[in-house]
Amino acid sequence: MRTTLGIDLGGSHILAAVVDESGRILERNERELTKLDVNDVVAAIVQAVSQIRTTDAGRAASAIGIGSPGNIDLRTGTVRYSPNFGWKDVALGALLSEGLGTAVFVGNDARCATLGEYLHGSGKGTKNFVLLTLGTGIGGGVVANGRLVLGNTAAAGEFGHHQLRATDGFVCACGKTGCFEAQASGMGLLRHAYALLASFPRSELLLSKKSDKPIGSKQVRKAAEAGDPHALAAWKRFIEDLSVGIANVIAFLNPEIIALGGGVSSAGEFMLSALRPRVDELTVMAPRGMTRIVAAELGNDAGAIGAAALALNGGFDV
Repeated sequence: MRTTLGIDLGGSHILAAVVDESGRILERNERELTKLDVNDVVAAIVQAVSQIRTTDAGRAASAIGIGSPGNIDLRTGTVRYSPNFGWKDVALGALLSEGLGTAVFVGNDARCATLGEYLHGSGKGTKNFVLLTLGTGIGGGVVANGRLVLGNTAAAGEFGHHQLRATDGFVCACGKTGCFEAQASGMGLLRHAYALLASFPRSELLLSKKSDKPIGSKQVRKAAEAGDPHALAAWKRFIEDLSVGIANVIAFLNPEIIALGGGVSSAGEFMLSALRPRVDELTVMAPRGMTRIVAAELGNDAGAIGAAALALNGGFDV
């Protein structure tokens, strides 16, 4: 069985993995990223791959693919721009090819994760599939009629920046107001909690002196699960915005399955049980109940598995 090497490049970590054609990880190497300078990132990737190549599985891998944040020129492997990395026109494919001595296929990280989930996870066996990654922001990808949708400039799937609340929403990092990402990401949940603080003057959720570490969306979610009134109020607003965004995706694409990945999705059934009925209520033009909303199956491995599939296919072609 042929194996390839997939790399998931994140804002704080690198995962390099040898993956077989069934999507099984045979060998892995993970390391933290402390600097986002191009040369430092390339050096860290080369080190991770070089180490994994010392294993039998690594030596047998026939091709390399990488999922990188940002808009990618698939023909050249150039990162046109990556706001989170501060990159513009970075020839990532060429730099890695030089450092590793072999061709490297480069794709967007969210599209790689979509490919991984579609082929080997929650989308397996479907023809029309959407992955939404709910983390600090919202990303994802689309498979329509069995093919990954790329769009004119390989940017299809940027769900996070369609507007839900253009007049009364939070200001998004992109500069617009009320984007899906601003309202319904992990950061959105946290912003809902801060926005409601005045209504819960005795709440200790955001004012706890027990720790010097800033509170995150995970703490808000856990507090909601425990029945904290402040957290529950924030969670309700978050679920409403998430439901509106997902209902929009159903109207746009009419998929069989929408899989939710990323850190926020770890809420599992606590989130899904609140989300599904509200999405059904908001679904109008497509038949209600015909899109299944599920948790993504591959977790943090989806990007590397998808990048390995990218290499196996010689590009984005499922």
